[in-house]
Amino acid sequence: MISLKSPQEIRKMHEAGKLLAKCHQHLKKRIRPGVTTLEIDEWVEQFLKQHGATPEQKGYMGYPYATCASVNDEVCHGFPRKTPLKEGDIVCIDMVVNLDGWLADSAWSYAVGKISEAARNLLTVTKTALYKGIEQAKPGNKIGDISHAIQSYAEQNGMSVVRSFIGHGIGRRIHELPEVPHFGPPGQGAELKEGMVITIEPMLNLGKHLVKIMEDGWTAKTVDGSLSAQYEHTVAITKDGPLILTRQPDESFDF
Repeated sequence: MISLKSPQEIRKMHEAGKLLAKCHQHLKKRIRPGVTTLEIDEWVEQFLKQHGATPEQKGYMGYPYATCASVNDEVCHGFPRKTPLKEGDIVCIDMVVNLDGWLADSAWSYAVGKISEAARNLLTVTKTALYKGIEQAKPGNKIGDISHAIQSYAEQNGMSVVRSFIGHGIGRRIHELPEVPHFGPPGQGAELKEGMVITIEPMLNLGKHLVKIMEDGWTAKTVDGSLSAQYEHTVAITKDGPLILTRQPDESFDF
């Protein structure tokens, strides 16, 4: 059953989302060549603790870290590690914040120093695909309208959409109904209703959409070794349209 949140519950999730957005704002200044993703992970956990929150995915199904840190050809769920980031890398930091029992989820991809034109284009297209999907997150539309907007924009720009991982409902638990694919025809799936809260989190590859799971049982990589990027927001469906609960202050777009 799809859970509809009350305005008060959405406000609570928005507070978690604001804290998560603030955390990403700080990360923009910290991610640079020579920094390790394990250092980033430890900083995030301490930051959340200082603000009365916890990293919800730590311990979830045995996952051992506060963040997922996916570098270059890692699609998602990468383990933070001691290997320093280097000039030209791209890294996605994904986290779920629990504040007073309510959750918010957001992933953001970062350039490490100066990156290639192809990598920069991947980040730009992936972020824009996210916004294209969010534009469709309004009452009366279907989940498939979000999916189609993302896939069509990605493929128009020569990139593929990962099929193996999708968005989802969220509230007091990380994964709730409905499922939110980032591919497929419009007009399909559950109808979007006021009070639904979902994650929209496209993962785009420069090569094929196929992925493989590594020996740690979590890290997903592109099969062909191509670069991958992800951007994610937690979005509430309101009578006035999409409300991005994890929106960062310097994001410049309008619906």
